Amino acid sequence: MKYLANVVSLELISERCTGCGRCLEVCPRSVFAKNGKTVRITDRDLCIECGACMMNCSFDAIRVNAGVGCAAALINGLIKGGQPECGCSEDSASSASCC
Repeated sequence: MKYLANVVSLELISERCTGCGRCLEVCPRSVFAKNGKTVRITDRDLCIECGACMMNCSFDAIRVNAGVGCAAALINGLIKGGQPECGCSEDSASSASCC
């Protein structure tokens, strides 16, 4: 399931990636795949911004604003029983991570 296109904060710094594959193991959405001796992002829009990949990358090759964006909004909406709310306003400086 994809949420919204082109809003995920996920970034892979390929120069730092050693291809250890830890991100492949911990990502619940299979966002990563082996790419020879390194890893690549298969589809950024599948990312739910949980942060597991970044927290488990010993080489700081992955950046993501964990707990922000549409994934957090959908989860918070389900927990609170209301509409998805990511805490961003329309005039937010960082609207790229907003729903």
